[in-house]
Amino acid sequence: MEPGFSLPGPGLRGNDDWIRYLIMIARLHGILAETSADGAIIDVHGVGYQVQASGRTLDALGPIGGDVTILTELQVREDGWTLFGFGSAGERETFRQLTSVQGVGGRVALSILSVLGPEELGPAVSPGA
Repeated sequence: MEPGFSLPGPGLRGNDDWIRYLIMIARLHGILAETSADGAIIDVHGVGYQVQASGRTLDALGPIGGDVTILTELQVREDGWTLFGFGSAGERETFRQLTSVQGVGGRVALSILSVLGPEELGPAVSPGA
């Protein structure tokens, strides 16, 4: 954050505290405008939202120009804001769990979810698997 910049709220103690005051983008519904190898642009009433997503989610979006609904997670870092998209609540929750592990960022978590879905990941990392 820039020096002298402050966000509302009592007792803010650092980045984790002030992030709670940001507006969360939890879901997008719009028209699929573009796709790439690692994301898509969703047009919501004329505003294009760039969303990073797993290969599984991207494969399930359908054709360009079609209606899509995607669940999202907004990550705020010093170097920028990134919106991640998911085809299911289970995939989003698994993403949250993966990114809570030290050293696993959003892009690494999406790479994992491109190979293993939420239902496959648990058994793959369980002891004795």
